[in-house]
Amino acid sequence: MQTVCVRFFVQEGMRHQHQPIHEWLFKEARDLGIPGGTAFRAAAGFGRHGILEDSFFELAGKLPETLEFFAEAERIDALIRRVGEAGLKLVYVTHQVTTGMTGG
Repeated sequence: MQTVCVRFFVQEGMRHQHQPIHEWLFKEARDLGIPGGTAFRAAAGFGRHGILEDSFFELAGKLPETLEFFAEAERIDALIRRVGEAGLKLVYVTHQVTTGMTGG
């Protein structure tokens, strides 16, 4: 099946509406009928704030995270719109993916 994958880039510990950003995004995705999502915590990252690595205690809660979802293009577009309408300014990427299930 042809679907679209979206990956949002956030900072560990980021919150929206008094809850962790990943929980807020998971709820919004569920409400749109997106079947699932995953949050990944990075061991290191490079961006406008320089290089951040998991090796220093003072960086606890400041490492990059990605939140990833895949579904039909219309649902992903709706999620991106909802994030913008909520006033969040998140960096994201999308790409076409082929999804399937093994074993049959």
